[in-house]
Amino acid sequence: MNSAAAASLILHPALILIAGALLLPLLRGTARNVAVLSAPTLALVALWLLPEGRLWQLQWLDYSLAPLAVDKLSRLFATIFVLMAIVGGLFALRQQSRLEIPAAFLYAGSAIGVTLAGDLITVFLFWEFMAVGSTLVLWSAGTPGAWAASRRYVAIHLAGGVILFAGITGQILATGDAGFHAMRADSIATWLILIGFLINTGAPPISAWLPDAYPEASWSGTVFLSAFTTKTAVYVLLRGFPGTEILVWIGTFMIFYGIVYALLENDMRRILAYSIVNQVGFMVVGIGIGTEMALNGAAAHAFAHIIYKALLLMSAGAVLAATGRRKCSELGGLFHSMPLTTICGTIGALAISSFPLTSGFVSKSMVTQAAADGHMQAVWLLLAAASAGVFLHAGIKFPWFVFFQKDSGLRPPDPPPSMRWAMILFAFLCIALGVWPDPLYALLPYAVDYAPYTAAHVITQLQLLLFSGLAFFVMLDYLRRTPTITLDVDWLWRIAGPVAARSFRDALRITRAGLNEQLLSGRQAMADSIARHRRPDGLLLRSWPTGGMALWVMVMLLAYLALYYLR
Repeated sequence: MNSAAAASLILHPALILIAGALLLPLLRGTARNVAVLSAPTLALVALWLLPEGRLWQLQWLDYSLAPLAVDKLSRLFATIFVLMAIVGGLFALRQQSRLEIPAAFLYAGSAIGVTLAGDLITVFLFWEFMAVGSTLVLWSAGTPGAWAASRRYVAIHLAGGVILFAGITGQILATGDAGFHAMRADSIATWLILIGFLINTGAPPISAWLPDAYPEASWSGTVFLSAFTTKTAVYVLLRGFPGTEILVWIGTFMIFYGIVYALLENDMRRILAYSIVNQVGFMVVGIGIGTEMALNGAAAHAFAHIIYKALLLMSAGAVLAATGRRKCSELGGLFHSMPLTTICGTIGALAISSFPLTSGFVSKSMVTQAAADGHMQAVWLLLAAASAGVFLHAGIKFPWFVFFQKDSGLRPPDPPPSMRWAMILFAFLCIALGVWPDPLYALLPYAVDYAPYTAAHVITQLQLLLFSGLAFFVMLDYLRRTPTITLDVDWLWRIAGPVAARSFRDALRITRAGLNEQLLSGRQAMADSIARHRRPDGLLLRSWPTGGMALWVMVMLLAYLALYYLR
């Protein structure tokens, strides 16, 4: 069999998931549940049967495209995306919305399509499909808040898509090559591509789209949303802009921005949404450092983050589904009746805090070690301080206020079996990867020469965590939340923007009304003037005011001049 025939038999994992998304609305009952679990499982098998290389190639105009290309980095991200689709689908099996899981599979399939794309045009197509799928996941919640958030969300991502499209077009025209490979941010086109990628990471100055939108999804929808958009952006930055120094400082800003706002927040899912920005910041810093250790750390941390963040949001989703409440000030004491959810949520909280023997410890520490190896003392100190801050807001604050603290009197049971098994699977992976990181390290793009469990690493991290824990309980009265709203930069487009637009519209309406009134009075004055100057035989003494003719002459001259200079 020749290579072209062999390539034609290869199944694209992304298209398998997208086909499953189209099939699911036609199914009911057990058949639907089987399809929810089997479609991503088939995609996972197809992914691991793929050899490395540019497997699908075609010519479009004068450009060579590779819609399916596989290497270690793309296989790593595609694997965790498919795994997320499997476990997320299991968690959402009891979701009443018939739109959410098909939309989530379109979303996940598009994210996999980006990771397996060997050219910028294919990246852009799947990038836009990803925006469509995630917006539909938001819409499927069916609440006024979700509808409003989805409109803001899609506006941000469509704007980012336009910027990305402009950059890709400029890059292809400048180089004559549509391939997706490492670039330098040294031209307008590459800067536009970088900005388009960074918008999806939640980078400043518009980071607030993420905590604005994700918490408005359903109890299961937020789990899907947490996994794909930001981590796909991390993937394309790893692929396209490794070692770009400005990313170190953008990532550092994201880290502390997420910590500060998560500490101020009262809504448990907004706490975890801000934490996504914070954790992606660690990955962006690693990409900016750009060494093999740092890039391995960013990729490993993205893999681990999808698992423990989904676990945290599953535990929050289970609480929301059981109680209908999101505010930390309304929760507490749930460990009495939801012990499994409490245990799984606590494991996720320890993993995100990089507690030894959890997945976060064996991934995030690679980024901090890369900063130390590169003699970047300021960056290392900032990352160490940020690790303490993560334990404050996600490692202690979330489980303490949701499951412990005061007794809210709520006694909901643990969620149904499908939701419980999804949480157990990811809790197991959080611990298994922390105890035995070699399988994860084997998937990374570069050879790993790193031992996470040295005495210095373990002692340093435990010191940070113990200090954070002490600080939390000493300052508990200040950290205890009340029913408040925290303003973020999204105030500019949620409040200030609409107010400015309404004010401008009202000013136009008033101006138009005034002009109409003046026009009517002018017409009446002209009619009176005509009547005064009308001769007995009906002819007018003058047919048009001289000033009006002069005005029209001036307008026509200006038009001719504009045409002359613009020709």
